[in-house]
Amino acid sequence: MELGVGIIGHKFMGKAHSQAWLDVAAFFPDLGVRPALKMMCGVGDDVPDVAAQWGWEHSTQDYHELLGRDDIQIVDICTPNNLHARMAIDAARAGKHILCEKPLAMNADECLAMVQAVREAGVKHQVSFCYRRCPAVMLARELVRQGRLGRIYHVRASYLQSWLTDPQRPMVWRLKKEVTGSGAHGDLNAHIVDLARHITGDEIAEVCAMAETFVGERPAAADPARTERVTVDDALLFLARLRGGAVASFEATRYAQGHKNDSRIEINGEKGSVAFSFERMNELSFFDATRPRAEQGWTTIMATERDAHAYVAAYWPPGHVIGYEHQFISQARDLLEAVACDGATWPDFVDGLRCQEVLDAALVSAEQRAWVQVEQRQV
Repeated sequence: MELGVGIIGHKFMGKAHSQAWLDVAAFFPDLGVRPALKMMCGVGDDVPDVAAQWGWEHSTQDYHELLGRDDIQIVDICTPNNLHARMAIDAARAGKHILCEKPLAMNADECLAMVQAVREAGVKHQVSFCYRRCPAVMLARELVRQGRLGRIYHVRASYLQSWLTDPQRPMVWRLKKEVTGSGAHGDLNAHIVDLARHITGDEIAEVCAMAETFVGERPAAADPARTERVTVDDALLFLARLRGGAVASFEATRYAQGHKNDSRIEINGEKGSVAFSFERMNELSFFDATRPRAEQGWTTIMATERDAHAYVAAYWPPGHVIGYEHQFISQARDLLEAVACDGATWPDFVDGLRCQEVLDAALVSAEQRAWVQVEQRQV
């Protein structure tokens, strides 16, 4: 069985997702369904060359042309955040199944409209929280589900980058509120909020946040002699309470010298703890407090055994680590199976909405300098 795919976006995420669509059938030949890379949509003179490089049969600069093709069943949205809702709703109305990058939209109201659109259309929908499929994250979630940590007390998460530390780095779209909604918060906190929800199985009830913009103006990309105003946060930190009683902290910044792409989460429970760092994505640190005190200590687990990672048999033998790109391949595999077999997708647009509700509450909290309840919308 073949399913036609169209992708909207041809830069960083467009390339990462393109590789996944190229490779998924080779790694999962027994899936019974394979993607056909029909069309790439992007803006710029290089779109035809990028499309050809990554195996797309056709290219366009008009996403409506892509949505109008009868040979495309899945639409993959890898655009800046302000385009997600419009494109996803149009894709749903065109009867297309949808994979959309995170954060799902600019705000929770847009997310809710997207959820309503895909439900009305009866199409499959998946949001690209790709870190859920890291080997260590999958093992951490399983340990929590098995009760190995017992009652959860703490969630401690951070996402640290350093690519903006040079104040002369030119302006990019990620620093414009009208395009991205927020800065490090939506870009990075979105990931660790989703990890916290996914691993613990709990929801965030209330938050108290602070935000900071360290460099208020940057050289314009087209004219370095001119400056443009930065209108988003460079860093946002918040405290949280989970509905199950745990307390949590989240920190996102693009100004942490020495950290390239350091996404971390640690969960402390009555019977033990787990800790994960994306820069060592195949490893999970586990502390088992049920062992005799003289034998207690942090254990580093290489989470590449078949019973620890659902996809590893398709990749390499145990101990032969997988990388960033494999998370996208695994999520492409799951969406293909869901469409072909009429199965469930995960994480779906409701997960994107729940994450965005937390992000929105934190932005309000930072502005009001107060604790804010996380409003959960009816879906």
